[in-house]
Amino acid sequence: MKITKRILLIVLCLTLSSYLFAQKDSINDNEQLQHRVENLERIVNRLNNIKLSGYFQPQFISAQKDANIRIGGPNENPDKSFNRVGIRRGRIKTTYEEGLTSVVFQIDITERGIAPRDAYLKIKDPWFKTSFIQAGLFFRPFGHEIGYSSSRRESPERSRVITTLFPGERDLGASIQFRAKDGSPLDIFSLETALVAGNGISMESDNRRDFIGHLTASPKIGKNASLTVGTSYYLGSVYQGTQNVYRMQDGGFVLNSNPQNLGRFARREYLGFDLQTNWTNSFGGTQLRAEYIFGKQPGSATGTVSPQSSVRPSHDTYLRNFTGAYIFLIQDIGKLPFEALLKYDWYDPNTKVSGNNIGLNGTNRADVKYSTVGFGAIWHAYKNVELQAYYEIIRNETSANLLGFENDLKDNAFTLTLQFRY
Repeated sequence: MKITKRILLIVLCLTLSSYLFAQKDSINDNEQLQHRVENLERIVNRLNNIKLSGYFQPQFISAQKDANIRIGGPNENPDKSFNRVGIRRGRIKTTYEEGLTSVVFQIDITERGIAPRDAYLKIKDPWFKTSFIQAGLFFRPFGHEIGYSSSRRESPERSRVITTLFPGERDLGASIQFRAKDGSPLDIFSLETALVAGNGISMESDNRRDFIGHLTASPKIGKNASLTVGTSYYLGSVYQGTQNVYRMQDGGFVLNSNPQNLGRFARREYLGFDLQTNWTNSFGGTQLRAEYIFGKQPGSATGTVSPQSSVRPSHDTYLRNFTGAYIFLIQDIGKLPFEALLKYDWYDPNTKVSGNNIGLNGTNRADVKYSTVGFGAIWHAYKNVELQAYYEIIRNETSANLLGFENDLKDNAFTLTLQFRY
């Protein structure tokens, strides 16, 4: 009897021990599962902070024989019109945002290669979240068209004055934007300032920085209309690569040759005004944008494009006063998925010479004024797909004293762009 009781007691103890161990294993499994779920939640939350966007623009251009186009190679037969197909832009943009901080990287992938477009850190103010500081590679805060995305711009390219003064649109540096909190009487104003390297998407090559400032005001003018006006200022410099500096005087360039000129910096200074407005009418939505820029631009004997190289210039310096502007009208066609476009822009690289005086006294093709009339239409085929057709009539100043510019160049161009935005 005693033996039987002992056997039952042993069995009962073993059963109870097994049950307790099973309970412990179950608790451990639950803890491990909970830990895994928490890790997955953290990973998902991080992924939610990442935004991937971009756009793709295959393009076809048919142009007259003298046209300078942005895709494909040069005209293989200079006496005939030509056409090209290519990828104008293939953008991939990644944004990581956490709290008040965000980091942006954007690259451009085309048949010409892979190139950086944006790479900057942005930190918002902790109080109203309407102001920020940013550092890296970003749009220069001058005027409107520079920072207006190519995925939304209604013309295939920016205006000639913009692409000449600000090639690549972006620069290396740091910027600060100030804007009052929403609801404040001052919230219609926005001020952005920046210190940049001054040579675009290239390594910095000197110890100097260029200053940029852009002040805008957006007063409330009604429920069916909006208005923004702005003024911009650029103050920078360009390295003088030789002792020879040319200035305009009495319709021609006058040489100042002084060994002390080598290594000094020529003044680069612009002042601009911009306007954007839109309103709704019986024809649909109407948009009007305009910008006017004037100032001083150091350049070379053959061009006025701003520096965009990490190598300091080694050519003689030519100092010119310039003006440039554009005006752009965009009209919705009622409720149809179409927009009509009309644009006029001009760029005069040297306001102190014109007409038949170009080609004399050291002036040349770099001093020729260009004006462009562009018109076209956009079909918004689907939510993220659109087709743009655009024709440009380009006119240049002519001079009997400048070889190749006795008559207007044959450089009109038709551009067909298909875009997918995601």
